[in-house]
Amino acid sequence: VAGVHWFLFSSRTGLKLRAVGDSHASAHALGVDVIRTRYLAVLFGGACTGLAGAQLSLVYTPQWVENMSAGRGWIALALVVFASWRPWRVVAGGYLFGAVSISQLHAQAFGIGIPSQFLSSLPYIATIVVLILISHNRRMTLINTPASLGKPFVPDR
Repeated sequence: VAGVHWFLFSSRTGLKLRAVGDSHASAHALGVDVIRTRYLAVLFGGACTGLAGAQLSLVYTPQWVENMSAGRGWIALALVVFASWRPWRVVAGGYLFGAVSISQLHAQAFGIGIPSQFLSSLPYIATIVVLILISHNRRMTLINTPASLGKPFVPDR
C-alpha cells in the first residue's frame, strides 16, 4: 500500500496516470500517451487480479472448487468504492470487511445462537450497508472519483 501510494502521488509516472484519470484531454494536451497509459493500467490491474486468483486457489483453498471466490470479488469492488480510490483507505476498509468476516467465526466459537447462514452472509450485508452509506454523500463520492472514469478517449476531439 505504501508503494502504491508513493507511486500514485510522488512518482512522475503515477502523476501521469492520475492526470489521465482526472482529465484525459488535458493529459493528452501535455503529451501523455493516454491510450498506452490506460492499457498499462488495465494490464497492471489484470496482473494483480491474477495474483489474487492464484492466492485464492493455491493458498486459501489449496484445490480447485466450484464457486471458489463465493462473491468476494464484489466485496473487493465495494472496497475500492469505499476507499474512494485512495490507497490507505483500502487498508481501513480491508480491516473493516475482514473484521466482519472473522466475526462470524468468533460468534460460532462462542456459541451465540444465531444461524450460521446469517453469520455467513454478514460480509455481504456489511458491503451493502457501506455502499448505501457512501451513496448518501454523492458530492464526496464525485470529488474522489477520477473524472474520466468510464469515458472513452478519442484523440481527435
